[in-house]
Amino acid sequence: MDRKINCPVEVTLSLIGNKWKVLIIRDLLEGTKRFGELKKSIGSISAKVLTSNLREMEEEGLINRKVYAEVPPKVEYSLTETGYSLKSVLDSMYSWGESYKEVKGRV
Repeated sequence: MDRKINCPVEVTLSLIGNKWKVLIIRDLLEGTKRFGELKKSIGSISAKVLTSNLREMEEEGLINRKVYAEVPPKVEYSLTETGYSLKSVLDSMYSWGESYKEVKGRV
């Protein structure tokens, strides 16, 4: 975050305010994943966009990146304690989405 933000909602949105970051967190809540696993589970994200989001999230302290000295290189991503603390936020989003689908009759 480059500028000072006073509103807690804005702080949260500045950290996870795009769909890719939310989906990355959702997938890492299941446990450690490699780059290819994340790309496959998210689907329509490009490698460039995934890389960019992972770098930002690492800088923000939401995820850990572990590189193994192997050929080919093996890189794994996992949530930090701070990243995992967003679970309740995603749980609330899930519940709200389920309720909305029921009210609107969407599947």
